[in-house]
Amino acid sequence: MSASAHEPATSQHAPGPNPSARPEASQAGRFPRHEAAYALCAALFVVVLVLTNIIGTKLFVIFPNGGPSFLFDGGPWTLTSGILTYPITFLLTDLVSELWGRKRANFMVFMGFGMSVFMLGLLQMAVALPPSPIWNLPDLGIPDSDAMQLAFRGTFTNPGILLFASMLAYLVAQLFDVRLYHFWWKVTGGRWMFVRNNGSTMISQLVDTIIVNGIFLHFGLGLEADMIVQIIVAVYLCKVLLAWIDTPFIYLTVGLMERFLGIPKDRHRTSAPLA
Repeated sequence: MSASAHEPATSQHAPGPNPSARPEASQAGRFPRHEAAYALCAALFVVVLVLTNIIGTKLFVIFPNGGPSFLFDGGPWTLTSGILTYPITFLLTDLVSELWGRKRANFMVFMGFGMSVFMLGLLQMAVALPPSPIWNLPDLGIPDSDAMQLAFRGTFTNPGILLFASMLAYLVAQLFDVRLYHFWWKVTGGRWMFVRNNGSTMISQLVDTIIVNGIFLHFGLGLEADMIVQIIVAVYLCKVLLAWIDTPFIYLTVGLMERFLGIPKDRHRTSAPLA
């Protein structure tokens, strides 16, 4: 028997499957990393926005022993708990604007608006459901279902004027933020990301604060103009402080995303690399 009889007949048969090769359909069906990252940013944006509408009904006090004398006559400042989460949405719109561009950022803003309306509709349905007689929390001082229903209604029922003011302010301010981000990007020639980050956030936060507090405090609570101005100034100063605090975080998140997505670092680029 010749030696060739024991050799594999590689020339007579098609080559075996290559583990590294994938059919075209499989390639097309893969979820690109940059799309997964955008989906994560959009999901986080919606979650934070929905949480803002839920926790924002709670008011809390800073400077209980008295704040600066030019605001509230030196008395305590009352703020909404939404200030803890809402600034994160501006950080996310700036991040998406930086890497994915204006269209993707605007889409995320509109998606957040739609999901917020959907969530608020479901909450109103939940409030309207009749409570079960076994629903109570006696350890927290809520002995029966009627008291529980009252607490639930007080937490999740928003006055119509506040809801209108909040949603209008959100939509205008977020779209304004995206537009301003690219405006400052163009003005600075792609340099100084902190300028476009803070320049867009601080101005759009002012728009948001004026709209939501101007409408709700005047038409909803009937406060005098001087008191409304004082509250707007106090809330805005807190937002400006938070905007400055988030500056290192925009650099950190952009840097991590660039590394994760394999985007070359370029602090002078004049457009979003994934747009």
